Amino acid sequence: MDWFTAPEYWWSRLLFQRGLAAVYLLAFLVAANQFRVLLGEHGLTPVPRFLARTPWRRAPSIFHLRYSDGLLTTVAWTGVAVSAALLAGVGDAVPLWAAMAMWSLLWLLYLSIVNVGQLWYGFGWESLLLEAGFLAIFLGNARAGPPVVMLWLLRWLLFRLEFGAGLIKIRGDRCWRDLTCLYYHHETQPMPGPLSWWFHHLPRPLHRAEVAANHVTQLVVPFGLFLPQPVASASAAVIIVTQLWLVASGNFSWLNWIAIILAASALDLSPLLGTGVAATGPPWYQVLVLAAAALVIVLSYRPARNLVSRHQLMNFSFEPLHLVNTYGAFGSVTKVRHEIVIEGTDESALGPHTVWREYGFKGKPGDPRRLPRQFAPYHLRLDWLMWFAAMSPLYAHPWLLDLVGRLLAGDRALLRLLRGNPFPDQPPAYVRALLYRYRFTTRAERRATGAWWHRTLVDEYVPPMALKHSVRSPHGP
Repeated sequence: MDWFTAPEYWWSRLLFQRGLAAVYLLAFLVAANQFRVLLGEHGLTPVPRFLARTPWRRAPSIFHLRYSDGLLTTVAWTGVAVSAALLAGVGDAVPLWAAMAMWSLLWLLYLSIVNVGQLWYGFGWESLLLEAGFLAIFLGNARAGPPVVMLWLLRWLLFRLEFGAGLIKIRGDRCWRDLTCLYYHHETQPMPGPLSWWFHHLPRPLHRAEVAANHVTQLVVPFGLFLPQPVASASAAVIIVTQLWLVASGNFSWLNWIAIILAASALDLSPLLGTGVAATGPPWYQVLVLAAAALVIVLSYRPARNLVSRHQLMNFSFEPLHLVNTYGAFGSVTKVRHEIVIEGTDESALGPHTVWREYGFKGKPGDPRRLPRQFAPYHLRLDWLMWFAAMSPLYAHPWLLDLVGRLLAGDRALLRLLRGNPFPDQPPAYVRALLYRYRFTTRAERRATGAWWHRTLVDEYVPPMALKHSVRSPHGP
């Protein structure tokens, strides 16, 4: 390693860049498949309405110039194409400036989406992808060795991600301190996965051991990232194993996978695979790398201060470009799971014997006999917001009533976000939403009924609603 490059991290950089390209690809696919219905010109929370009240300086985006669903589609599929090219290795086959331009384009396009994404894009992994994506611009390609300063900034990002998550837990819910949070978490997390039922039924002493191990991994191990090898590699390996455990236990979009690829950038694989070129790159590249590093270091002041603050902010961006952010998850753990179940009926007169048919969602719990599915790192945005809406009607404003209206209108685009349409011939006459308490079945209940969930009706969430004849679906019946 010289003052500028670290050729021993050649393969680590390769793993990081390919992994990040794969995450970008998924993120743009999510936008291509879901953005128009949720945020388009006729979406549940339309972007044009948001742009009319939001200045550019608060939410920089190319969509301030002009928004249309067609332009959004072009942006999303351009992101998919460029991500696929980088994943295939095109970035190493082109000149250095061209590779940097490709990574810059991905960052700009995704920033433009996130900054108009409102509550649908209000998750920490959006800022995490943008921050990692910004650093990727300056990591170089096969024509230059990995810049030392950027490798350290990748570790700084991983440190804040892990240490921030650990601190928010210790400062938050008491169950993290008494090691009991996993008595509830696997059952009440936003979107359980196919193994979550088994994780929930692990012995309670093992749950307590998991929480203790999590505290070590998030509060102690991250400091090892800044120590000499092989300690840094060992620390990164511990983080990777922990993140894979989380991948197996639930659906958290691409959060865990970015943590894994960030940890991969700290692995020294040179004893196994050798080193790459040590070329520092042309002078203009060195200047850009050092300037970007200086900017990130300056912007790190407030996130670093936030880590030691008694009033720690979680998943917060101090500036609209999302260059350096704060992170954290599950400072408090929900002890009881509630779910909103949306139903419709084609009967014109309602009564005690009305037959209601349930709308199934792709990821969130619904039918108690349906095993939760694995979707992560793909992100089902509507399913996640339904989890928040079940906790409080404040999270359902202003989109849930519009969602009910779209179902009454038989909106085909919206129905494609659901698992199925219980009214394939014509839209329902009435739609309602009920609030249920869900819990995982016991082993005995599972053997007796075949159900993964047991649910109990709590209350009516939205009363039966009918569509006025003058209202029509923007996407056709």
